[in-house]
Amino acid sequence: MTQATQQLVQALQHLIEPICLAHGVELVDVRYLREPKGAVIRVIIDRNVPGLEVGSGVSLEDCTAVSRDVSTSLDVHEDLLPSGGFRLEVSSPGLERPLVKLADFERFSGHEVKVKTQTPIERQRRFRGTLLRVVDQNIELDHDGKVLSIPHAEIAQANLVYRFSN
Repeated sequence: MTQATQQLVQALQHLIEPICLAHGVELVDVRYLREPKGAVIRVIIDRNVPGLEVGSGVSLEDCTAVSRDVSTSLDVHEDLLPSGGFRLEVSSPGLERPLVKLADFERFSGHEVKVKTQTPIERQRRFRGTLLRVVDQNIELDHDGKVLSIPHAEIAQANLVYRFSN
């Protein structure tokens, strides 16, 4: 991700997060993507409700309401975005919820996760294991019986692993 895209995503997060909070949902992630048919702003929201499956607390009405208000806010702050149109997508995180912030990793300690790092750690970039805890700015992962400490800044992508039960 270029520095300009990073700055745009941060500006979008600052704009969208209060809207999410006003609707009683959590902003999980914001992505700005260039696709063949134009730019896409992808917003993922969740509701932290104890006892509910990940992502099951978000309704279609939540997505619609957040989308409407984010769209209005982007119209007002059109100077944030590069020229040209964009498509706005607001959705729940799904079963394999992305983990982005350190707070996400703390919340889902004890769950199975997939982690991809930006640079190799012990000659590897992809890991799967049980998320143990967050220590300082690192996550600890039980990877095949070995505890790995992965710097949060090195994580390119992380997701919960959903297992279908029979």
